Amino acid sequence: MLKQRFITAVIMAAFVGSCILFLPAEALSFVFFVMVLISAWEWSGLSGLQSTALKISFTVACGILLLASLWYSQLFAENYTVDAARDIVGLGCLWWAIALLWVRSYPKSAVLWHTLFMRVLMGFLTLVPAWLAVVFLRVQDHGIALIFILIGVVASADIGAYFSGKAWGKEKLAPSVSPGKSMAGFYGGLASSCLFSFLIWFQWGQLEMGFVAAMCIAVVTSLASVLGDLLESMVKRERGVKDSGRILPGHGGMMDRLDSLTAASPVFALCLILAGGS
Repeated sequence: MLKQRFITAVIMAAFVGSCILFLPAEALSFVFFVMVLISAWEWSGLSGLQSTALKISFTVACGILLLASLWYSQLFAENYTVDAARDIVGLGCLWWAIALLWVRSYPKSAVLWHTLFMRVLMGFLTLVPAWLAVVFLRVQDHGIALIFILIGVVASADIGAYFSGKAWGKEKLAPSVSPGKSMAGFYGGLASSCLFSFLIWFQWGQLEMGFVAAMCIAVVTSLASVLGDLLESMVKRERGVKDSGRILPGHGGMMDRLDSLTAASPVFALCLILAGGS
């Protein structure tokens, strides 16, 4: 199982990394568009939609909303402004602020979102701003680097959480949502992402922003990545399933791999906009 998980991770990392490095913005956006639609299909099952027709309808509706968000933001237009993109990623961040309250108060919070309608709405709010945030990052002057930095912050938080949690993880972070996560893992992941961000900031000409701003962005992005993971865990626990799907051998579904990024990407993008780094 571990070998299969490792092979899948290497193949996926090589594929995504190559796409980010070599594809133009439009083509890369399409690749992520397809990945989000796969995640939407998986979320349709997590939300409780039973029939294939309803699952297809949810996935198509998600695709329409993705395209609508791109049309609204006009990110591929030569004279686009950040205002429209800020509206959508800001809405995504507002949603994650609400999600934080629901995760913290689970299982009591389930009364607010246990209905099919609410879980479907959660899927749209989770996936659409995340995709547009990545597209927004890609069209920036240093878009490729920004996407890799985002992935690096999330990955370093995940790696740091794994090793520190394994070594010192006794006190649980959110036992009712994800019993495997610990406070030691949380702090280790936060420290790891901050270290990664500092090294990037120091090496790359201070990223045209101050140290404090860079560390603040690293902290809130890392925290958001944890929340994205916890939200999906909460929904899966409520639905009584282990994985969102089986498309990735050893890892589960596409949503299981993108859950942290769904929260981290709009937060990261909005922080850059507010810091004037876009």
